[in-house]
Amino acid sequence: MPSQLNKSVQKRVSEQMAAEPTAQRLNMALRHLAKWRANVLENALVERSGDRVLSGPFKGMVYATRSSEGSRNPRLIGCYEASLAPIIEEIVVGGYQTVIDIGAAEGYYAVGLAMRMPKARIFARDTDKKAHAACAHIAAANGVADRMEIGGAVGHADFDGMIQGRTVIICDTEGAEEHLLDPVAAPALRQADILVEVHEGMKAGRVDLLCSRFEPTHFITRIERRLDDSGLPDWAAGLGDLDRLLLLWEWRSTPTPWLWMRQRAV
Repeated sequence: MPSQLNKSVQKRVSEQMAAEPTAQRLNMALRHLAKWRANVLENALVERSGDRVLSGPFKGMVYATRSSEGSRNPRLIGCYEASLAPIIEEIVVGGYQTVIDIGAAEGYYAVGLAMRMPKARIFARDTDKKAHAACAHIAAANGVADRMEIGGAVGHADFDGMIQGRTVIICDTEGAEEHLLDPVAAPALRQADILVEVHEGMKAGRVDLLCSRFEPTHFITRIERRLDDSGLPDWAAGLGDLDRLLLLWEWRSTPTPWLWMRQRAV
């Protein structure tokens, strides 16, 4: 008998396709079905491979929670935002005393970096209070809760108190980066290295805007998206190509390049 989830998905797709099958409606239906399949695969992934990250910069991290945004699968596999892996390694060995993760969600980067950087203080910030509990749970499960401060929204004035010593900021704020990362409104930003996801697909010109703000004080590298299937578990070889792709899929619908902005003078 179909599960309640399957019935719900069928109902939603039927509603989407009740009208004229335009390209937009077909795309919406495809994404909805793909998310359903990704959730099915997540259950299989946890059952067969456990709830620890399998590979990548945070290999071994306990990740026993659903993702607050996007798919959990690439996080568990260790291929989440794979193009950032070299930058994460650079951060780990960079001698940072403070890590500020804005848009931390359930703590993939905040907890992972706390594990890899035992001398650093970690600020995990997110506007979603449900994410705070998930982040605290993962931090405790990985033994780093004592070095993490979990909190809500960040304003310009907050950077003065958080940027302490050599600092790196990781910013993924679903479009709010344009307002938040303003060194005129928050001069302390000039004293930190910044890794920011730019939601260029939501509003064109954000990359150029941030570059213009920080080029006088920072070296800037643009990083595009890429997929890495090297961490797929062995049992995934028995899956079809579409399922293997869905295990890597992060649910993004628009371009989200990253900027790695390092201070010109420390």
